[in-house]
Amino acid sequence: MRTIMAGALSILAMVADANAAIKEEPVTYADGETTMKGFIVYDDAVNGKRPGIVMVHEWWGITKHIHNEAQKFAQQGYTAFIADMYGDAKTADNPKDAGALSSSVMKSPTVMESRFNAAKAQLAKHASVAPQRIGAVGYCFGGAVVLNMARAGTDLAAVAGFHASLGLNTPAPSPGTVKAKILVLNGADDPFVKREQYDVFKKDLDAAKADYRVIEYPGAVHAFTNPEATALGQKFNLPLKYDAQADQEAKAEAAKFFAANLQK
Repeated sequence: MRTIMAGALSILAMVADANAAIKEEPVTYADGETTMKGFIVYDDAVNGKRPGIVMVHEWWGITKHIHNEAQKFAQQGYTAFIADMYGDAKTADNPKDAGALSSSVMKSPTVMESRFNAAKAQLAKHASVAPQRIGAVGYCFGGAVVLNMARAGTDLAAVAGFHASLGLNTPAPSPGTVKAKILVLNGADDPFVKREQYDVFKKDLDAAKADYRVIEYPGAVHAFTNPEATALGQKFNLPLKYDAQADQEAKAEAAKFFAANLQK
């Protein structure tokens, strides 16, 4: 009888697993008078509140890559919020338009901070989220956004940047003001990130007594986590390339980092 009962429970568990799904729901919200269109992504089979992660896209806007990354974070036990940094979920299919969109945000720290904080507020109020345990992750342009938000003293537990631009548009932080632990995962051969930018970044965080780590992957260039990067690089003659090994290693580092700082 016990064997039959155990078998039945096992089958029920398998059915529950099969029925469990990662939910991705569109969210329309506002930053002042600008309409923003993001996505909340979570595992509805997980009971109780869990940590949240604000996700900031590459300069192309919200693409298949960022959706896939959000699904992976949801599978790891987080609720992810894909932030819309451009408004109306604008996207670009060429570097000129992408550059114009990203510049429209980065030229004004006030705009950048306001749009990030609007997304963070949406994530924090979701029923699945423990609002005191929120981190952020960004890719390329998005990496610059989340690193700048950490520098600005935003209330975040952990911030990670993949192939992050180090274009800093926030003032050097004062000692003790950086709340987030910071992880930068970049390609060592990324020509978009200059040595002097690393130097300034590290100098500022050292002076602020921030907790940070920078890892550079030999041979990897810009956008190395994006499987579509190689084709985009060839199409536009840009140093973009997917690197499976660097991608795997960086994702493992990020998983450990967020687990240590958010899953408490």
